[in-house]
Amino acid sequence: MSIKRRDFIKLSAGTTALFSGFGAFAANSHQHYPELDGLKDMTDDVTPITLEERMQRVAKAQRLMQKNHINALILDSGTSLDYFTGITWWPSERTMVAIIPAEGEVKYVCPAFESDRFHELIKIGKEVRTWEEHESPYKVIIQTLKDNGIISGDIGVEERLRFFVFDGMRKAAPNLNFISGDPITVPCRLIKSPAEIALLQKANDITLAGIQVGINNLKEGMSNAELGALISAAQNKLGGRSDGALVNIGVSSALPHGSIKPQHIKKGDIVLMDCGCQVHGYTSDITRTIVFGAEPTQRQREIWDLEKKAQAAGFAAAQIGQPCEKVDIAARKVLTDAGFGPGYKLPGCPHRTGHGIGMDGHEWGNMVLGNKLPIQVGMCFSVEPTIAIPGEFGIRLEDCAHITPEGPKWFSKPSLSIDQPFG
Repeated sequence: MSIKRRDFIKLSAGTTALFSGFGAFAANSHQHYPELDGLKDMTDDVTPITLEERMQRVAKAQRLMQKNHINALILDSGTSLDYFTGITWWPSERTMVAIIPAEGEVKYVCPAFESDRFHELIKIGKEVRTWEEHESPYKVIIQTLKDNGIISGDIGVEERLRFFVFDGMRKAAPNLNFISGDPITVPCRLIKSPAEIALLQKANDITLAGIQVGINNLKEGMSNAELGALISAAQNKLGGRSDGALVNIGVSSALPHGSIKPQHIKKGDIVLMDCGCQVHGYTSDITRTIVFGAEPTQRQREIWDLEKKAQAAGFAAAQIGQPCEKVDIAARKVLTDAGFGPGYKLPGCPHRTGHGIGMDGHEWGNMVLGNKLPIQVGMCFSVEPTIAIPGEFGIRLEDCAHITPEGPKWFSKPSLSIDQPFG
């Protein structure tokens, strides 16, 4: 469920306060934590995505373009650009795009003064066309398409391509029909390869270890921001790149994405930790909920156990060929049968049961009512049917799973009990 730091280019001061664990991480990123001295990098055995696999992705995209009669795919700065080409580029106001034609090599358009730096980043394709500061990048894009024999028909635009780029292209080429590139990008990114699964597994391993460091070092009076910063620092020491650790304490745990109110741990408090990190661009998302420093109350234990039952029901429903919504339906039924909800009504689960995950923390393949997409081998997603009880507390158990030919498999072993947060 966690909101990733990289999902935001700019946050207002008020919004930053909501995610105070992230702010603490930024402020303490160079702080020394004695608790971390014994931790070792866990990524020595990691293999990044190879050039060969990226070329296979481009080839698959081209097959999908031909099948869907789309003549080219335009990629703006962002995750899909990285996915297909291995290039990461800051999305400034100066247009830079990659063009994947239905046939032929990948081509690029970038600002002329960035050309030398851009060439250093290229792994796939060779041709880079440039535009000077006073020139129109959109005319250069359209000319590049023309030189590839594309003068009419449908052109796919990736979902995160910014409006001003889209608007500039359509004005420069009213003869072209710019449409959603989802029929290309979604089938490619939705289904993960063994190499992607391995990177996701490592990210989950590191995140779970980081949460354990946080729990082992909980102290009365510690703030949610301090705990979040410690978990993030642990993930970094273990070889990940922290996406931040969202920590909610006591009544604030009933708010899925936290509160701006100061939070400090005292005995008997619910402590909810929603954390993730990246390994070579692939991210994790795990939530653990515990009671600090005291025997859980009967109420805390009952709600925790109900949450675990709902999570297990969602996981069991994730069978090949079944629609994604079945995961949400199964998990939510456990809660409604116990008197929560119905639907998103509180007390109950105010959000979908799960989201797709991969290079982005939230991707296609949401486990939500209405999503009829059949579950397929290679899909990766979270299972996290939060129970939120306003004014009291919230419980979220979140683990991610992937679909194997034999069915669903957890990336992280779910918590055993409220007293044993690690499987």
